[in-house]
Amino acid sequence: MNMARTDPKGGDTPPGGETARAPDTVLTAGDLRLRPWRETDDSALCTACQDLEVGRWVSIPQPFSLEDAREQIAAWASMWQEGTGAPFAVVEAASDRLLGAVVLVGPDGHQATLGCWVVGEARGRGVGRRVLRRVARWAFETTEVVRIDAYIMVGNEASERMTSRAGFQREGVLRSWDLLRGEPVDCVVYSLLRGDQPVTEGLD
Repeated sequence: MNMARTDPKGGDTPPGGETARAPDTVLTAGDLRLRPWRETDDSALCTACQDLEVGRWVSIPQPFSLEDAREQIAAWASMWQEGTGAPFAVVEAASDRLLGAVVLVGPDGHQATLGCWVVGEARGRGVGRRVLRRVARWAFETTEVVRIDAYIMVGNEASERMTSRAGFQREGVLRSWDLLRGEPVDCVVYSLLRGDQPVTEGLD
């Protein structure tokens, strides 16, 4: 889970601008579907956030309630409406079963930030890697963004591997960069630049 610094409660259309006010963008990556969150996802999101690994690395309330899920979905909807980002639910294309979340924050000028988490059953299947590549490709194709960052809390080695396999390059550690439930935490920063290796491999 590399959701550090991405939480607002922290045909494809671009994030930002007029089109972002109609959150109907859907992306696909093989058997995965990335779609905007729905109010009816509240129960599935609540269940997913009971996963101890999600709570360990993502700055969400602990315990995470159904009301927390509803507030989070509303916050994600506001990002689309305000043009500040593009939050997607990651689901199985065939069943619409929730597998995780991915959020593109920005772009803000030439830069955007990308993060995701996946549930236990989706780990080890390349889901996170494919999702990061798909949203990065979409951002480069539909905006003028030059740099996409990813921030991962120090110690989250699984997310570091996932992000590296998605083509991002490790740059270093930022001390006390983020807050996890009010406590400062160090984060590893990764980046993907326009013109780096193609991000299309392994999407299908």
